[in-house]
Amino acid sequence: MKYKCKGNVKEKQKNGWGMNLYRNKDKGYIAGVCAGLADHFDVDTWVVRLVTFGGFLFLGGFVVIAYIGLWWFLDTKPQEDVYEYEYEYDERQHSYRPKKMFKYSDSANVRLRRAKDRLAEATRRVTEMERHVTSSKFDLEREFSKIKD
Repeated sequence: MKYKCKGNVKEKQKNGWGMNLYRNKDKGYIAGVCAGLADHFDVDTWVVRLVTFGGFLFLGGFVVIAYIGLWWFLDTKPQEDVYEYEYEYDERQHSYRPKKMFKYSDSANVRLRRAKDRLAEATRRVTEMERHVTSSKFDLEREFSKIKD
């Protein structure tokens, strides 16, 4: 069975080879090949760059030739008017912000200390509420409120 290829290379490039596979020059450093592959496979760009660098170390010239070939055969990503951002909730600011890869700039010790302080504050407030509810003053105020009704 013979496979027939419809259309020429330029048409396939414009259509993303039918797989939504483009170079992304907005996020790319050299030609946007790694950024385009990252968009296609829905992973972070640095992961594809790391794999490409590792492939260069182990496979050498093959990766360079493949990169140049993808640079040649992939068209640039068409411009879109809609920007998609992933949002995450920032607990300290109590609002949503665009998601970042490394969202914590503080060290683990600082974050742990902050969590311990928040837990200690919550424990203190619960203890105060328990003390108030179990006190005789609370019982007395409850009885007075029953008389007023």
